[in-house]
Amino acid sequence: MSATSTSYFEHGTAAERWARARLFFEAKEYATAARILDPLAAEAPEQLAPRLLLARAYYHSAQLSRAERELRAILERWPVEDYAQLMLGRTLERAGRAAEARPYLRMAAAMAGEFED
Repeated sequence: MSATSTSYFEHGTAAERWARARLFFEAKEYATAARILDPLAAEAPEQLAPRLLLARAYYHSAQLSRAERELRAILERWPVEDYAQLMLGRTLERAGRAAEARPYLRMAAAMAGEFED
């Protein structure tokens, strides 16, 4: 990546970069959204929204190991984040690790009030 393209992703205020990342995500340009969100999430690790959108961008751009790493970090900080539980389960499933995914998927379902009969 050239210095010019790197500066594009890092240019602007946090609010401008957040808005730009969301536009790329909504346009299904997930890898580009992730490149914007990665430094943004690192700047504010205490904020859930950029980190969750980063994990989603990684997932949708098939960067599954990065998605898993980000989701595990989210759950370490916010263990009751049901959407992160669901996403981690789906990420592990997509990576061919269904047995490892099951507890996360069950936890997400329980948190959403969806109990098995």
